[in-house]
Amino acid sequence: MTIVLFILVLALLILTHELGHFIVAKLSGIRVDEFGLGLPPKVFGVKKGETTYSINALPFGGFVKIFGEDPNEENTSGPDSARSFVHKPKWIQALVLAAGVTFNLIFAWILISINLMIGMPVATDGGVPAGMTVHREMLAVVNVLKDSPAALGGIKAGDQLISLSSGQEKVVNLSADSVRTFVKKFPNQEVKVEYSRKGLLATSSVLTVIPKTNSSSSDAMIGIAMQKIGLVSAAWWKAPCYGLYFSYHLIVNTFLSFGDFFSMIATEGQGALAAVSGPIGIYGLMNDATKMGLVYILNFMVIISVNLAIINLLPFPALDGGRLLFVAIEAVIRRPIKPVIANTLNMIGFGLLLLLMAVIAISDIFKLL
Repeated sequence: MTIVLFILVLALLILTHELGHFIVAKLSGIRVDEFGLGLPPKVFGVKKGETTYSINALPFGGFVKIFGEDPNEENTSGPDSARSFVHKPKWIQALVLAAGVTFNLIFAWILISINLMIGMPVATDGGVPAGMTVHREMLAVVNVLKDSPAALGGIKAGDQLISLSSGQEKVVNLSADSVRTFVKKFPNQEVKVEYSRKGLLATSSVLTVIPKTNSSSSDAMIGIAMQKIGLVSAAWWKAPCYGLYFSYHLIVNTFLSFGDFFSMIATEGQGALAAVSGPIGIYGLMNDATKMGLVYILNFMVIISVNLAIINLLPFPALDGGRLLFVAIEAVIRRPIKPVIANTLNMIGFGLLLLLMAVIAISDIFKLL
């Protein structure tokens, strides 16, 4: 069931992206030859008017074949060249290229707004916007150090901590500080951790950890990073406004995360692959979200939609950002880039992207081993 849902979610996100290109191209009078869901080989297609609508064998992709987006003799000087992408003003070309990213961000905003009507899990350490309601605030584990007491005891990222106890002592209404203070008191002793694993509304369980000291600190620790999480909700008529607030912060934080990733590439090289996931790793995240409920599935879709948008904005050949860069260059030099150069760069870029996907997929497999 999860694999079907996973494919449907990816298909929907890609469909949203490509629909942006498709609609703006059509409205701009540009001929659209094909709207494809999935990557070739083609399974089947139906032609409506001038456009073929196709379903393709590989579910991890999609495309819109816009007449003139890849310049050749037919679309630059052929009988229908007036409807070619290359003969439209640069601002129209930019709108068509940016439409996919824009639709993904709008879709993410819509999903966040829906989630806020239901009740969305949000970090509340820094407070939430005035007028919002917070339900069932809990302390969540956001990271577990490898081979730490917490990892050995069975704590996982995403767990919500309810209480800690050792002997006759117990602490509830947890904060990050109260957890650290309690743990310090019981080095090399059993500490029972009451937690919830399947979301804020799940039943609780108990596991045992043994706090340890390490070479960098004399204080006993269990090796977790924590954050306050609560279910945040708003009235339906306020949700879209709050949705913009959360969308803005998610987009900014995602940009910053990409900046950190590229810094890691420069400093750690291959080690940076540990910070990214391909289809296999994303499927694992989808599986976790499915177990936790609808709100978490929608949150997963929001995150993937924003990441898809920002990846496509990167100024790399074959991506929307690379094509936007070509349009900007042509606007500055006031002449088109030679088709053979643009097409060759886009083909090389596409090949490198496929290679990167393969490398990330192999990395995902090794993470599972």
